[in-house]
Amino acid sequence: MRARRPLLHGAADTDSMNTQEAKRILETALICAPEPLPVRRLRALFDDALNADTLRSLLDELARDWAGRGVELVSVASGWRFQSRPEMHRYLERLNPDKPPRYSRAVLETLAIIAYRQPVTRGDIEEIRGVTVATPIIKQLEDRQWIEVIGHRDGPGRPALYATTRQFLDDLGLRSLDQLPELLAAEGAESPAPAPLAQIPLIPVPSEPTP
Repeated sequence: MRARRPLLHGAADTDSMNTQEAKRILETALICAPEPLPVRRLRALFDDALNADTLRSLLDELARDWAGRGVELVSVASGWRFQSRPEMHRYLERLNPDKPPRYSRAVLETLAIIAYRQPVTRGDIEEIRGVTVATPIIKQLEDRQWIEVIGHRDGPGRPALYATTRQFLDDLGLRSLDQLPELLAAEGAESPAPAPLAQIPLIPVPSEPTP
């Protein structure tokens, strides 16, 4: 007699719902989703019959099922998603030969300062970098949805306070700011070097000219 698969505790229909079927449902939803899905939304797949801990266990198990494949299931700031593994990027780029957007050193330094020192004002950034922060730099980061205004500092003019967004973490494949690479600064320089953020493929650094 064929053994029955283990039933999920608390499932709405325990006669038909088992671990493998639940993982298939999660897998399908995540593959088809255009954006990361948080656990609270994934619970709707089961009419909220499965609690958050059970879903997280299923997601962890599903992630292990995909180990060693070209795509992986990861948890980022906004939820869970499937994404290509970093070692696959060079092959995928052949399907789209267009060069990815390049960001100037000024943009990367500004982003690094906001990411590692947030919340900061434009004045804070200018003090650290030692130069004026041009409005197009801030606008470029806002348009990319990597930074946002989260409040205003008390003081003359009540300057805006900038911080990074969930989109920023999602694009880097991170769950929280604690997972940012260790900040590296060039010797003798006060402003953060862009190297930590440049380690992540979605934020490329312009190639340095060959001497």
